[in-house]
Amino acid sequence: MSNHKFGRRELLLLSAASALLPQIAMSDDVIDLAWADLLPEGQTALPRSLQGIIEHDSAEQFGQQPVATGVRTDWNGKTVRMPGFIVPLELDGTGVTSFILVPYVGACVHVPPPPANQLVLVTTEKPYQSDGLFESVEVTGMFGTAALKTQLADIGYVISADKVAPY
Repeated sequence: MSNHKFGRRELLLLSAASALLPQIAMSDDVIDLAWADLLPEGQTALPRSLQGIIEHDSAEQFGQQPVATGVRTDWNGKTVRMPGFIVPLELDGTGVTSFILVPYVGACVHVPPPPANQLVLVTTEKPYQSDGLFESVEVTGMFGTAALKTQLADIGYVISADKVAPY
């Protein structure tokens, strides 16, 4: 009988350990991306006309999105994690379920949007309780390229988020 208990204990320990393996493996498989990683080689994050101080109240610049010179497909289908700021598109109650992840505060709202290769459309099944446009977040999920047009801007990437958290 003691052999049976010992075998059962081993089985329970193995079962508990194997339940943790997908989480451990997933954490190793997450790729941390910076905004510069989304740019084709040699391209800067902002066109020269928008580098430096941005006039938030300049009517001539509002709504003029710079043209992107391409997107990168290196991480299509991979799980990535990247920081940014939320520009809400869809709400469910008080939570955001669809938003544009942008590299700096006010992008797409107060200043011209960045090029499409610097914007990520994020969708999430679990609404994220956002504190507003000035909150930085970190998004983790499946990454891909896209060619989307919204009322605010053209978008070059998408993430189907598994997790959205304060950054």
